[in-house]
Amino acid sequence: MLKKLLAIVLMLFTAMAMAAVDVNKATDAQLDSVKGIGPGTSKIILAERKKGHFKDWPDFIERVKGVGEARAAKLSEAGLTVNGTAYKEATATKKDDKKDAKATTTTAAASAAKAPASSSKAAASAKK
Repeated sequence: MLKKLLAIVLMLFTAMAMAAVDVNKATDAQLDSVKGIGPGTSKIILAERKKGHFKDWPDFIERVKGVGEARAAKLSEAGLTVNGTAYKEATATKKDDKKDAKATTTTAAASAAKAPASSSKAAASAKK
């Protein structure tokens, strides 16, 4: 019985540690508890928050020096939110765009490679 109670308490503490920390509501200590945020970054966040709440992730990234898209994604995975929302990685769409561009380039290159072959066949037909 005591082991079960201890296990439940341990799970509650774990859940609290993994709970989302909203950048607009968090204290200095709560910000420090997020993996990837140290005392320096939390001070920058609090200073910027005094100027006004963060509207969204792009606003947070723009105003907090040292935070880019990659770091924002890591902070979001660690439990940081802006107005209760996790960071939706813009790099995922960039990767998709790169794949689409590569596919388009590959298709265009294949078409270009076929074009000279068909024109050479036409030239051979014209010689006959």
